[in-house]
Amino acid sequence: MAVKEMTSENFHALVSGDKPVLVDFFATWCGPCKMLSPLVEQLAETHAGQVTVCKVDIDQQMALADQFGVESVPTLVLFKNGQEADRLIGFRPMPELVKFIS
Repeated sequence: MAVKEMTSENFHALVSGDKPVLVDFFATWCGPCKMLSPLVEQLAETHAGQVTVCKVDIDQQMALADQFGVESVPTLVLFKNGQEADRLIGFRPMPELVKFIS
């Protein structure tokens, strides 16, 4: 399962399912985002069926970033039942990411 591109238009459809949704708020110019991106993609593969993984480019989707108060990137937000359940800010190693979505 690939990482899905999230926009203001498809946001509610993506987070309203019964599975948790991990959203990676990133920017193309952000060094830590570039380091985190392959881990997020790997997480989408290894945990397919357990969690939906989405990415939001904050420069393309400013309204969505503002809506969730994203002030620094990378920011990972975990949604459960359509509501924000938790968030991580900054680069994190894979074991922390796996624990975060559990």
